[in-house]
Amino acid sequence: MAIKRWMLPDGMEEALPPVSWQLEDLRRKLLDHYRQAGYELIFPPLVEHLDTLLTGAGSDLESQTFKFTDPASGRLLGLRADMTPQAARIAARRYEGAEHVRLCYLGTVLRTSPDSQGGARSPRQVGCELFGLPELDADLEVLSLMIKTLELAGVGPIHLDLGHVGIYRALSAQLGLDADDESALFEILQRKSHPDLAEFAASSRLDGVYEALSSLMDLNGDIGVLARARQVLAAAGEGVQQALATLERTAMELQRSFPNVTIHFDLAELRGLRYHTGLVFAAFVPGHGREIARGGRYDGVGAEFGRPLSATGFSADMNELLKLGS
Repeated sequence: MAIKRWMLPDGMEEALPPVSWQLEDLRRKLLDHYRQAGYELIFPPLVEHLDTLLTGAGSDLESQTFKFTDPASGRLLGLRADMTPQAARIAARRYEGAEHVRLCYLGTVLRTSPDSQGGARSPRQVGCELFGLPELDADLEVLSLMIKTLELAGVGPIHLDLGHVGIYRALSAQLGLDADDESALFEILQRKSHPDLAEFAASSRLDGVYEALSSLMDLNGDIGVLARARQVLAAAGEGVQQALATLERTAMELQRSFPNVTIHFDLAELRGLRYHTGLVFAAFVPGHGREIARGGRYDGVGAEFGRPLSATGFSADMNELLKLGS
């Protein structure tokens, strides 16, 4: 069988006219908006030391990262699978004297496999990260930038999923599980499988927390979910109540600023649990089965580089925004 040398590897994309010009127009539009919002543009390298790429915000990317050995140093290198860890490194080491750092980026990332079914392995990633501000106002600023990014791309109607990993963290912290059991519980919550949770509870010590974890899977829907959650999780502790208050204020502020955005809550949403610390969010459009943008809070990033920072940010694939835009 003859090799078709002109074919690209699975999941890799190239842009040709007129799409390439459309991408360039969108790039200029987005970067102009980020610049007006006070965000500094960075161009991190495509390749970095592997241990740098997989620290902090990159801890979930090990299986998605192409790896090879540097012939010059003998060290393991990686092709970036996400630009967020690079932004965190730059904020910690290149802006040491700055109290607050706002960074934006746009560039191709490469992945060994798509991060969702039907996704690309070479997204043209665009995003913004805000470091040094732990307050909810920072999350709202980033959320607004994400929604505005979708609007500038002509994508809509926008459906926004909101969650808060602090709720699950508060419940799981009461269990004292080892790493393997914690991972198993995490997978069960992601699948939202009540039978698997019941089986896990029978072999583990989930006394007093099982009902709360079970109810977490069903706490999704419109803003009325939050009132139900306050009742169901009343005994779960102050941290859970604070997380619910954060979700409520976020929804109220967004509804004022973006009345046409539909907001949905999912309290069992654990996307990026291993590094996210608070509010998490994802944007969808009807008829498209996977998220088109996502983000969240990941405080403590940069500790590996000598400067732990509070952080929140979002990213999207510009190729996908162009396909979905009007």
